[in-house]
Amino acid sequence: MSSLTRRSALALGLGTPALMALAGCGSGTGGDNAAAGEPQQGGTLTYLEPQTWSTLYPPAAGFYPNGGVVNNITDRLLYQDPETLELHPWIATALPEVNEDATEYTFTLREGVTYSDGTPLDAENVVKNFDLYGAGDPDRALTVSEAINNYDRGEVVDPTTVRFHFSAPSPGFAQAVSTINSGLLSNATLDRTGEEFGPGNAADIIGSGPFVIDAEEIGTRLTLTVREDYAWPPATAQREGRALLDGIDYVVAAEDSVRVGTVTSGQAHIARQIEAPDEPQFAADGLSLHAASTNGVNNGLSFRFRDPALDDLRTRQALIAAIDRQAIVDTLFTDNYPLATGALAATALGYVDTSEHYVHDPEKAASLLEEAGWSAGADGTRTKDGKPLTLTFNEALPQPRSREVVTLIQEQLTELGIDVQLLPGDQAAQDAARGEPGTVQVYHSMVGRSDYDVLKSQYSSDNRNTLLNGYPDGSVGDPELDELLARIASVPEAEGRAEASAAAQRHLAEQALILPLFEEPQVYGLTAAVQGFATESVGRPRFYDTWLTD
Repeated sequence: MSSLTRRSALALGLGTPALMALAGCGSGTGGDNAAAGEPQQGGTLTYLEPQTWSTLYPPAAGFYPNGGVVNNITDRLLYQDPETLELHPWIATALPEVNEDATEYTFTLREGVTYSDGTPLDAENVVKNFDLYGAGDPDRALTVSEAINNYDRGEVVDPTTVRFHFSAPSPGFAQAVSTINSGLLSNATLDRTGEEFGPGNAADIIGSGPFVIDAEEIGTRLTLTVREDYAWPPATAQREGRALLDGIDYVVAAEDSVRVGTVTSGQAHIARQIEAPDEPQFAADGLSLHAASTNGVNNGLSFRFRDPALDDLRTRQALIAAIDRQAIVDTLFTDNYPLATGALAATALGYVDTSEHYVHDPEKAASLLEEAGWSAGADGTRTKDGKPLTLTFNEALPQPRSREVVTLIQEQLTELGIDVQLLPGDQAAQDAARGEPGTVQVYHSMVGRSDYDVLKSQYSSDNRNTLLNGYPDGSVGDPELDELLARIASVPEAEGRAEASAAAQRHLAEQALILPLFEEPQVYGLTAAVQGFATESVGRPRFYDTWLTD
């Protein structure tokens, strides 16, 4: 059996009526979030999200509001420990048997597992899940999972055994089946269209997890209730049986001040995305913070080098030298946001320190801009061939303080004669502009995944394509980068994957394609009534072991 268990081996806007509805929640009293006696069963936890969910189709559920729901209504074949990143059995009874070139994975399944509609989670159902996730269905607007590479087909060996076949090595598949992108769904749910996984349909999404979606108020609230007959937690669980909570109220509270005030006043139990300026409020008695690592690609900037404004290496190097990352971190964030030293977080698999390429040096920046032909005009704005050096940045709505980050960068770059614009708009507008050449020159984002493949997920032309290396016409600006990223996802041995990851990270740094800013956590604010709260390996909430004190 393949060794997959050692990290080293892998190397809802909330208005006044809603606030009043929460007034019955228990206020957090007492000291901190340490264990307070024996776990108790019962109670409904109120959880605040800064944005509403958009889809519950697992391969497309990476957006944190989506994943926070999917993580609690679905199970996976394997479980990844968020601290050690080791893989453990869950719906599979053991780690998979993997052939020598990682093109076949065989799993044995638990018996007696069912979905909340009573249908079985058996071999045929598991194959149906992955045949959809691995291949997608364009006719139903269902995408391929970015966590699964080179998928060919699934095979039902017998009622409790499945085998997956790949057209080329797929060494990241074992970790992929532990992610929310591989959350297992009932047969009827898998027959839905992309639209039918969206808002208005939440109660019809059937998983086998510890909670079931009971009700939905579109854009504002989801109600989850416990599944009384749940009996198949991961092998690492300290207990079996149903979750301790009776239910969870997911409420959208877009305003930072509302989320913070509602928790600190005891009208809600927990809130995600506590911004850095609000962290000190949770130092008070009866409150605490939980800052979870996302173990992946750092919060940073992708320079879309095929755009005429950024096609010169020297221009990109100048931007890197001009932007004072330390000032951004010191001004806007706290110790929970360490300065990035490379494309990946220091806790991520395959991490390489490339900080030598990200040194702040305004004089060098000015010199590089002159060498690249960008000359300062009478008004100080730099131009080349009569065109001003104007760069549009997106506002990364899921990322902490993105608007403020871009504003500080705007101030820094203005001093060098570079005009910075911020693309306005909601998430739909940002999504529409993301892949359109010439619209955004500098893309602000991050992605969490605890596997080497996370680099491919972020930068490959076949995945998120944040560099716009691949254009809609099918052309690719930097084939070498795509080849390096593909190698990460296709070399069978962990050592080879680590080497490919390191090569890709060095390429990103040497070609000045990115500027990592900081290691982004998911920061939660809790009352002392919340016990046993945990997150999965990239910081999404996991409420199976959570309980409430009196």
